[in-house]
Amino acid sequence: MIVEAMTTDYSRRHLLGKLAGGIAALPLVSGEISKMEGHPMNMPIGLELYTVGKEMEEDPRGTLKQVAAVGYKEVELSPMSKIGAKELRQMLDEVGLKNPAGHYMLPDLLKDLDGKMAFAKEMGQHYMVVTVPWIADVSRVKADPKAGQMGFFMALLSAFTLDDYKWSAEQFNKVGEQVKKAGLQLGYHNHNFEFKKFEGGVTGYDEFLRLTDADLVKLEMDCGWVTVAGHDPVEYLKKFPERYKLLHIKDFKKGFTPTHKLGEQGEGAPVPTELGRGGIDYSKIFAATKKGQIDSIFVEQEPPFKEMPALEAMKVDYEYLHKLHV
Repeated sequence: MIVEAMTTDYSRRHLLGKLAGGIAALPLVSGEISKMEGHPMNMPIGLELYTVGKEMEEDPRGTLKQVAAVGYKEVELSPMSKIGAKELRQMLDEVGLKNPAGHYMLPDLLKDLDGKMAFAKEMGQHYMVVTVPWIADVSRVKADPKAGQMGFFMALLSAFTLDDYKWSAEQFNKVGEQVKKAGLQLGYHNHNFEFKKFEGGVTGYDEFLRLTDADLVKLEMDCGWVTVAGHDPVEYLKKFPERYKLLHIKDFKKGFTPTHKLGEQGEGAPVPTELGRGGIDYSKIFAATKKGQIDSIFVEQEPPFKEMPALEAMKVDYEYLHKLHV
């Protein structure tokens, strides 16, 4: 996942569309869809609803029905300002989908933690996952006003220093303590930009892991973005087995050049694709996890959906995991 909505005014899908240069919404092929019950690691297969974000905006009830029909048992929420918690929870219950995790932005938690925790509880979430670190003083972010929201966001990422990761870690520990007291769990979801190296060869991600409390801040590894950054997910899973509780499962076509720049374009840029059609070996990644280490796995395919609509792609993704032997 690239980023969540930075505030209610920031459309996550709009930002992503700009980032990927256009980075579908046709119904599934007619006919009954059988529910496939095989699961890697003996776990239910979940879907990050960002994968079908456009479809959720247009027809949330119908989209969730199709997600469940494919065989998905869990979903992870991205911010959805158009649907209230009560109505959305009812839609999920109608089709038998669980919602163990949701994505949040750090400024939103700092501003209204009680409200966000109430939302998480109403949805049945245990994990409140933050998707981007932040900067204490955003006034130092210098962006061209003509570039709009996307210009600000890219300038924000470019402005990150190692001290910003240290500040973010402090905020995560404070918020994580309150979330823990409420019976919930704070988490962090990585992209590839955190793996940029600073002086001494230290990455922002490693510094963040070092400074956050292992009990207060768990991790959702986006295996695809770790790979794009030029790192091996297996190494992190083995090094920090107590930290990783959630996994994002996505794939990119073979032949990309590793990068920590978000929204890379041109020759060698990572190109999203359906699971099993790219270069990431998930049997190896799943085999590296310890029994009981991971609580949920979520398919997440990045747009653009060039070869098939998102609702068909999510079925291809599911079938890949269903047939995967670990």
